[in-house]
Amino acid sequence: MAQRNPPSAHLLAQNVSSISSLSSSLVATSTAMGSIDAIRPESSTVDYDDLSSIVCHYAEWHKADEERILEPYTYITSQTGKEIRTQMINAFNIWLDVREDKLKTISRIVGMLHNASLLVDDVEDDSQLRRGIPVAHKIYGIPQVINTANYVYFQAFQEISKLQASSPRFDLHAIVIDELLNLHRGQGLDLLWRDTLTCPSEKEYISMVNNKTGGLFRLSVRLMMANARQNLDIDYIPLVNLLGICFQIRDDYCNLRSREYATNKGYAEDLTEGKFSFPIVHGVNANRKDHSLLNILQKRPSTPTLKNHAISYLENRTLSFEYTRNVLYKIEKQVRDELARLGGNKGLEAIVNLLAKAD
Repeated sequence: MAQRNPPSAHLLAQNVSSISSLSSSLVATSTAMGSIDAIRPESSTVDYDDLSSIVCHYAEWHKADEERILEPYTYITSQTGKEIRTQMINAFNIWLDVREDKLKTISRIVGMLHNASLLVDDVEDDSQLRRGIPVAHKIYGIPQVINTANYVYFQAFQEISKLQASSPRFDLHAIVIDELLNLHRGQGLDLLWRDTLTCPSEKEYISMVNNKTGGLFRLSVRLMMANARQNLDIDYIPLVNLLGICFQIRDDYCNLRSREYATNKGYAEDLTEGKFSFPIVHGVNANRKDHSLLNILQKRPSTPTLKNHAISYLENRTLSFEYTRNVLYKIEKQVRDELARLGGNKGLEAIVNLLAKAD
């Protein structure tokens, strides 16, 4: 059987660059079609001698079908998460004063992209629980969940067309594309290290997190900066990056230490996934001659016995949890210093106080 050649880099680049125009055409198509139910045929039979009632429209789509294909997304959003991103958006708006209707649109876009990415993330990690309930693909199946996640990505691009930047120097679609690329770059490395049992350095890990977790953090604030009515000349991205790194390292720590995480996602789920989280990266690199931790990761343990051994090793042999707490303290100090430099922000200070509670 002849093998098909993979798409060229040039073609892939064309596809990425065309997303912006595709989003605009989707909006135009939606407008031309009117409401979703406006073109529902009165009869379920098809007159094949005259298809004009069907082909005169761009496509036929019904509200009931929309609801059905969005079920995995509706399912995951029915259980609220930490809402850190929503809190962060509201806190940054103290500085940026984005108009309320635009702020709601930005929050909606970020929420759609975040929850769609979680659907895919759970598939890639073969997770069992999300927010204390079974993950979507265990109920709806992997193919349906992947399609739904991709569909929501494009719905988010439709939402972007409702925004208009305060200055022509901001390209809203380019901002979203940039950060989605960053998110997938970070996620790609995370998966690569896991699947090849390759432990990164701490520097490589931080760079990965700045792409993966920082992507959606930056996306929300960059969209806000593009629609701001005050403090237009201030760059908040260094602060956002610090918050993203702090958030992810804390998340890694809690995954192995927190009872709440054990309830919502399963006990020490990162070990079951074989993930190189921050404490594990430190633990492996602290003693490269001892391969016990790598061997446990390779086995993807699902029972407490090996998990307890790994956690004890990180706690008592490599002191990785103590090291992680010290790193979080140092990052927290940098965040607070940056907040003070920018004039203070009670909303963000409350988020930092929450993140400071590592246990």
